[in-house]
Amino acid sequence: MTPTEPTLDPRTRPEAAATNHPFSETELAPASGEEQELTVEPEEFAALQRELDQALAKADEHWKLYLGAHAEMENLRKRAEREVQNAHKFALERFFGELLPVRDSLELGLAAASESVDVTQLRAGVELTLRQLVAAMEKFGARDVNPAAGVRFNPAEHEAMAMVPTDQAEPNTVVQVVQKGYSLNERLIRPAKVLVAQAAPKPAGS
Repeated sequence: MTPTEPTLDPRTRPEAAATNHPFSETELAPASGEEQELTVEPEEFAALQRELDQALAKADEHWKLYLGAHAEMENLRKRAEREVQNAHKFALERFFGELLPVRDSLELGLAAASESVDVTQLRAGVELTLRQLVAAMEKFGARDVNPAAGVRFNPAEHEAMAMVPTDQAEPNTVVQVVQKGYSLNERLIRPAKVLVAQAAPKPAGS
């Protein structure tokens, strides 16, 4: 027998099936001339208008608050700038006032020394002036950096001017203060210049 080729029913062809597809373009496309209108009820429109008015009022209130805060911050900034300028300008006013008696004492002592020299009185006047100066400096947080002999050398406060070989002091200790140092409110202004002990060299053949 000769095999027969299968035949397709025209009703099942893809073209026919695509034509009758429930989601074909023809059925999905809107009819020409049709327009969709959005309708809003009067009550809903009125509610939306009230919400918009409230939002605008709140935005206006926030804007006014921002302007007020901005103006206040600008005033604070200008006042802070003036205070900083005045602080820089008059920072030494009190210290200057404390030094005035020291200057007065020095001028009086110089005037007295020009007339007649009395070593005892001159010494007493100088000591008084020095006490006034020390008191004025201490009032503002100044202190001496004046290590005693035998104190261990501290590079944070001392400056070694020279090493002195000696067997009379421990190595790396202060032998003599050449110039006192000073600190202001625990901040070093000038280190103390010192001579530092060094181990004495051993005699040859020992």
